[in-house]
Amino acid sequence: MSAAPSVLFDAPGPRARLRNHFFTAIVVVLVAAGLWLAISAFADKGQFAADKWTPFLEVSVWETYLLPGLRGTIVAALLSIVLALVLGMIFGVLRLSEHRPVRWFASVVVELSRAIPVLILMIFLFAVFAEYDLFMSEDLALAAVVTALTIYNGSVIAEIVRAGIRSLPRGQSEAAVALGLRKNQLMRLILLPQAITAMLPALISQMVVALKDSALGYQITYVEIVRSGQQLGSSESNTIPALMVVALVMILLNSLLTYVATQVERRLRTRKKKGTAVLAADSVVTDAAPGVDITKK
Repeated sequence: MSAAPSVLFDAPGPRARLRNHFFTAIVVVLVAAGLWLAISAFADKGQFAADKWTPFLEVSVWETYLLPGLRGTIVAALLSIVLALVLGMIFGVLRLSEHRPVRWFASVVVELSRAIPVLILMIFLFAVFAEYDLFMSEDLALAAVVTALTIYNGSVIAEIVRAGIRSLPRGQSEAAVALGLRKNQLMRLILLPQAITAMLPALISQMVVALKDSALGYQITYVEIVRSGQQLGSSESNTIPALMVVALVMILLNSLLTYVATQVERRLRTRKKKGTAVLAADSVVTDAAPGVDITKK
C-alpha cells in the first residue's frame, strides 16, 4: 500500500519511515529517562512526601496565597488583553493608511514596541510611574504590568490585523469603492469583519501569551500567582509542589481562555456561512426572470 501523497513534502519511503520511527523511539526514551531522573531527585529530597502536599488542603493557604495571586493574574491578563486588542486594531488600520506620515508613524511605534522586552518595559514603567506619582502606590505594579503587556501585545496584534486585512481579496475593496463607500465604511463594514474571523487563531495565541507574560510582574512586586506560589513554597518549605500547583492552575487558565476564544471563533464562522448562504439565495431570486417561479421543478 503506497503512502498518501503530500503537498508540503515528499512522502517518506519504507526506509525513511523506519528511520523516523527509530529516532522517535530514541527521543521518547531520552525524555522518559530525563523525567525519571528529575522525579527521582525530587523524591530523594522529600518533595513528594505527604506533608508537602497537605497545605493545599487547607482553606487558609488558598485564601492567603493562591487566590489573591490568581485574582491578580486574571485582572492583569483581562485588562491587558482588552486594551491590546483595541490598540492593535487602531495601529493595524493606521499602518494601512494612504497617508504616508500616518503610516510611517504607526510603523515606527509598532516596531519599537515589538523590539523592547516585556520585562524591561515593566521595570521602566514601574520606575517612571513611581517617580512622577502617576498612580496610587498600591496600583503602581498593576499599572506597569498592564501598560507593558498592552504595548507589547498591541504591537503584535497590529501586525496580525494588518496581515489579516491584506490577505483579503483586493476585488472586495474595489467593488466597495465602486459602490460609493467611504474609506471608513469600507474598513468597518467590509474588511474588518472578514479579517477578524481569519485572524482569530493568531489572536487566541497572543491572548495566551499575554496571560502567561503577566507572571513577569513578580519582578516588580506585583501580586500574581507565580509570586504567590513562591511565597507559599518558602513559607511551607514545599517549593516544588507549590510550583506544580501553580503550573496546573496556569494550564487550566490557558485552556479555559483557548476554549472560550475557540467557541467565539466557531460561532463567528457559522454566522458567516449562514450570511453567505442568505446572500447567495437572494442573488438567485434577484437574477430570476420576472414571472418565473424558481421554486417549481
